[in-house]
Amino acid sequence: MIKPRAAVSWSGGKDSYLALDRAAASFDIRALITMFTEDGTRSRSHGQRPEVLDHQARLLNLPLVHGRGSWKSYEQAFKRLLRELAGSGFSHVIFGDIFLDEHKAWVERVCNECLLQAVEPLWGEPTTELFREFLATGAQAQIVATKAALLDKKWLGTTLSEQTLSALESRGVDACGEHGEYHTIVFTSPRMTAPLKLREVGRLLHDGYWMLDLELSDTNNATGGSL
Repeated sequence: MIKPRAAVSWSGGKDSYLALDRAAASFDIRALITMFTEDGTRSRSHGQRPEVLDHQARLLNLPLVHGRGSWKSYEQAFKRLLRELAGSGFSHVIFGDIFLDEHKAWVERVCNECLLQAVEPLWGEPTTELFREFLATGAQAQIVATKAALLDKKWLGTTLSEQTLSALESRGVDACGEHGEYHTIVFTSPRMTAPLKLREVGRLLHDGYWMLDLELSDTNNATGGSL
């Protein structure tokens, strides 16, 4: 049976990775999609440098299809990417949403307008169970951003674990940070050809979030795929 060709909306974090991991059984995943800021220096989702996400994609043997835009121009720029995928034989886009109704409605609409179908493999499931499922895949992720009012900068760089889960929930933080409490980046997994080696450049407070600024370590070495 031929699997439908799909791309994954990609933040580089645990939820998009788990969505990819789940969807791989039913779809022929051929690309990752990421939107960057207007100047192309950071990802819109988690504030990552483009070279970090590009190398992460290479380690997953997938091309990173990317666009740029302000929040005002985001939808039109994202649709350009979707139309490019539809024109290349893609039929589905995988998303890592869990219970954000407005975003689910938005992705379904924009995909439909671009002749693609949105897929939400994690939708509606308990976030504590999803956190544990992510750990069970053998992947590892570290926290790269926290909502400063809830989690201070000491959390930056923390690797997800059962202990991390307990500490987050004891503070009233959703297990998967689905309300924007924290964001992550996956740095190793069974799907990657090698670990993503990163080094810390600094920590900064921006728009109410503590951000861990990361760049590629000189020890990275990998090859990638193509669209």
